[in-house]
Formats: sequence, C-alpha cells, structure tokens
Amino acid sequence: MGDIVPGSETLGFCANTANIWQIVGIALLIFKIVIPILLIIWGMLDLGRAVIASKDDEVKKSVKSLAMRAVSAVVIFFIPTIVSLVVGLISNFNESAKEDWEVCRSCITNPNDPSGDCAIYAEQAW
Repeated sequence: MGDIVPGSETLGFCANTANIWQIVGIALLIFKIVIPILLIIWGMLDLGRAVIASKDDEVKKSVKSLAMRAVSAVVIFFIPTIVSLVVGLISNFNESAKEDWEVCRSCITNPNDPSGDCAIYAEQAW
C-alpha cells in the first residue's frame, strides 16, 4: 500500500472519505445492473406492441429502438470501467495520488469486499 496508512496524516481525499465512496460504489452497482435491464425490457415491450399491431413501419421503428436501447445498456454497464481507466491513467503522474486513487477505485468497484482497501479505510473514516 505504500505511504497511505490508516490512522496517519498522509491519508488522501479518497482514504478519508472511503465510507462515502463505498456508498457510491453500492449505488453504481445497483444502477449498472438495473438500468440496462429496464432499457431492454422497455425495448422488448415496445417491440411486442408493434408486432401485435402488425404494422411494418412500427415494427421497424421498434427494432431500431430496441437496438439503440441495447447499445445504451452496454454503454451504461461499462461507464464505471471507462471512468476508472481514465482516472487511473491521470493518477499515474503522481505516486501518492495513485495510491489514494486505488482506495477510491476499490470502494467503487468492490464496495462489499471485506478484505479490500475500501473496508479498511471505510472503517477508519467512521
């Protein structure tokens, strides 16, 4: 873990606010699962209505809408990963920032891991 030690003055922003990042991580986990599922269900319902109506124009429009919703669902699912990669690249410029970012990354990507960095720092932050 390097310079950042729980209970020391060298803790960065992420380590000091680990409990908040843990809550954000849980919310992101829920959103990244629920929102794509809802988008796909709504698209399937629209397609089902169009098929029942037996109108070719509506079916084509619903298929296109379903495809766009499926793509949106995939993008929403991968947004936290993309953000993590970008911030990880930025934090490579400063070693202490990189170590502090690892605490945020751990809290956001694995908020329920009892043996991870997040659990250690979240316990200290309370």
